[in-house]
Amino acid sequence: MTSHSGAAPEASESTRNATLERCLSVLRDAKHDSEQFAALLLVTKAVRAGDIDSRTRRRIFDAVGFTFPNRLLASREPPTGCPEHMFRALGLTLLACFCTDLELASHSQILNKIPTFNNILASPSDPDDMSTSSMIDDVYQCLGAVMGTPRGPKELVSQGTVSALCQAYVNRSYGCDRALELLMGLLATAETKCWQRATPDLMAVLSRLSEEFHQAEDMTKFQLCDVLPRFVSPSPPLTRDQQGSECLCNLYRGLVSILSSKLSQSQRDPALKLAACLTQACGSDWIPADRAGSKFLALLVNLACVEIRLSLEELDPADVDGKQEVVTGCYTLIELGILECMKEEKPRLREAQKIQLVRIMEEAFGAVIHYLRQVGEQKLKDPFIFASVRILGAWLAEETSSLKQEICDLLPFLIHYAKTLFQEGDKARSPPQHVAELSGPGSPQGSMWPRDALRFLLPGLCHLTAEDRPREILISEGAPALLCQYFLHQWELLASDPETSAPPDSIEISLQTTCGVFLNLVVTAPDLVRRDSCFSSLMDALLKSLPALLPQRDRLVLAANVTTLGLMMARILGSSPALQGTPPAKDFFEAALCFLSQAHAARTDPASQCLAVTVSPAYKAAWADLSELWFLGMQAFASCVPLFPWLPQTVLRSRWLDDLLRLLGQAAPASVDFELLTALQGVLLELARASQQCREVIVLQQGKELASRYGLAALEQCLCER
Repeated sequence: MTSHSGAAPEASESTRNATLERCLSVLRDAKHDSEQFAALLLVTKAVRAGDIDSRTRRRIFDAVGFTFPNRLLASREPPTGCPEHMFRALGLTLLACFCTDLELASHSQILNKIPTFNNILASPSDPDDMSTSSMIDDVYQCLGAVMGTPRGPKELVSQGTVSALCQAYVNRSYGCDRALELLMGLLATAETKCWQRATPDLMAVLSRLSEEFHQAEDMTKFQLCDVLPRFVSPSPPLTRDQQGSECLCNLYRGLVSILSSKLSQSQRDPALKLAACLTQACGSDWIPADRAGSKFLALLVNLACVEIRLSLEELDPADVDGKQEVVTGCYTLIELGILECMKEEKPRLREAQKIQLVRIMEEAFGAVIHYLRQVGEQKLKDPFIFASVRILGAWLAEETSSLKQEICDLLPFLIHYAKTLFQEGDKARSPPQHVAELSGPGSPQGSMWPRDALRFLLPGLCHLTAEDRPREILISEGAPALLCQYFLHQWELLASDPETSAPPDSIEISLQTTCGVFLNLVVTAPDLVRRDSCFSSLMDALLKSLPALLPQRDRLVLAANVTTLGLMMARILGSSPALQGTPPAKDFFEAALCFLSQAHAARTDPASQCLAVTVSPAYKAAWADLSELWFLGMQAFASCVPLFPWLPQTVLRSRWLDDLLRLLGQAAPASVDFELLTALQGVLLELARASQQCREVIVLQQGKELASRYGLAALEQCLCER
C-alpha cells in the first residue's frame, strides 16, 4: 500500500511533464493559430495544475514569448460557445506564470500591462464566476511579482494601481484581501507618492477600515490594529475635512474600547502602536478635548509608561530587542504626555492629572536611564538607542529637577554617544578621496549624515550647564569642545543656503540653543573660556558670522544670540590678538552696534500725543524671544568699551550716539522704562569715561540736561567732572 500511494504523485507529475513536452513541441512548430491555441490551452491547464520549475517556465516563455499573450489580451471575440473572457484569461495565466521569474516580472512587456491589470481589478465582477475569479487571481499574482522588483513600486504608483486596489477593497470585490495586502506593501515603500496620487481613494479605504475597527467585537479589532497604521496619513487629510474627522472618531472609539479592557500583551501592543501612529500624524487632535478624552489621554500615557518600565527594567537587555517597536511607540505617547503636561493654554489635562502623570513619567524615565547605562559600545548605532536618547532629551528639556543623580551618572554616556554620532557624521561628510571620485556629483554622500543626537540634547544641556554638578561633569567629559565643533558645522549648513526657511526643529533652533549653552558657560565658568582653545575658535567664528547674519531679518533671534554671546566672550578674551582692532573684530562690533541701536524708535503716543520710546517695528514680533538677550548684550557692550581703545571711534562713526541722544531729547521721560534707562546709561557712561571725543559729543547733545531729566545720576556726575 505504501509503495502504491507514493507512486501516484510521481505518475501524475510524469504525465504532466509529458503533456507539457508535447505542447511545447506543438507551440514551437505550429503553423496555424488554431494549432497554437489548442496547444496553449493544454499548457495553461498544466500550469494551473501545479507548480512548474524555472527551467520549464523558461521553455514556455521561449516558445510563446510575449507576443501570443499580447494577442490574447487584445482579442475581443472568443470562439463560439466559450466564456466571454476566455482569451484574456489565458493571456493572464501565461503572464502570471512568467511573472514568477523576477527578470520577466520587471520586463517592459509586463510593466506596460499595468493599466490592463488595473482595469480588470476596477471592473465589476461576479464572485461566483470561476473564470473571472481565476483571471483576478492571475492579476494579483502579476501585481505582487511586479511590486517585488526594483522598479515595480514606482511603476505601479505612477500608473494608477493604488486607486484600482483601493476600489477593489472598498467594493469588496473578489480577492479584496489581496488588494489590501498589496496596498500595505506599496504604502510601506512609497507612502508619500501613494498619498499624492490617490488621496481620495486611500481615504475611502481608511474610512472603511476605521468603521470596521470601531464596530468589530471579535479578533478582527485586534488584527486591524496591525493594518491601520499603514493607512494613517502623515499629511493633512485626516484633520482637514469631515471624512478625516469621522475616521479619527472611529479610530478613537475603537482604541478606547480596546485599551479600557483587560488585555494580554499580544493584544495591547498593537493598540499602543496604532495610538502612537495617530499621535505622530495628528498630535493630540485625534483625542476629543472633553472630559472623556482627557481621561483617555491620561490612561494612554499611563499605559505607555507601564510598558516602558516592564520592557526596560524587568527584561534582560538582550530581550529588549524584541520589544523595540512597541517601546518606540510608547516613547511617542509619553512625548505627547510631556507636551500636554506643559501646556498652559487650553490644557486637555486637569492639574491633578498633570501631577500624577509627571510622577508616572519620572518612573518611566528612570527605566530609560537604567537601560541606557547598560548599553555597550556595539549598540551605539542601534536606532532604538537613538530613540531612547531622543525621548530622554525631550524630558530633560522640560524637567531637570527630578532624577538628578541618575542624570548626572548618565551624562558621560550621553556625551560619548553624541560625540560618536557626530564623528560618524564627520566621516560621512568627508569621504576618502577614492570614494568621492567613485561617487560623483550626484551621489548621496550628503545624506549619509547620521542622526543628530545633540539637537535633541541641547535644550536639556542648556538647563544642566546652569547647575554646578552637571556642569562640572559636562566640562570634564569634553562637552564644550564637542559643542563648538557642532556649532561650526551647523553654521556651515546655514551659511551654505541663506535662503533656507527655518522650521522649529531646524538648524537655526540648534544654533540658538547652542548659544544658550555657551552663554551659561561664559557666565558661570569664565576661567574655562580663557583656558580652553575651543572658545578661541568659537570667538573667531562669531566675529565672522554676525556681519553676514544681521541683514537676514527673519533670523533676528539668532542674530541676538550671536551678538550677545560674542560680546560676552569678548569681554573675557579681551587680550586675544583676534580682538585687537582686526578687520573681523571691527566688522563684528559694527554689526553688534547695528543690532543694538535699531531695537528702539520714537512714535507718537495716541493718548498723550507725545513722542514715546518703543520697540521698533522690525523687532516687535520677536521681542519676547530676544529682549533678555538685548539687555544682556547692552551690558556686555558697555563692559567691552574700556577694553578696546578703538571701539569708541567705531561708535562715533556709526552715529548711534547722536541718534540715541536725539531720541531721548524728543521723547517723554515717562515713556522710557527703568530697565531700558539703566542699559542706556551703562553704555553712555563707559563711552564718556573711555573717550574724550565721545564725552564731548554727549555734552554737545545736551547730555547733562538729559541725564538730569531722566535721573541718570552716574552719567550726570561723570559729565560734570573735569
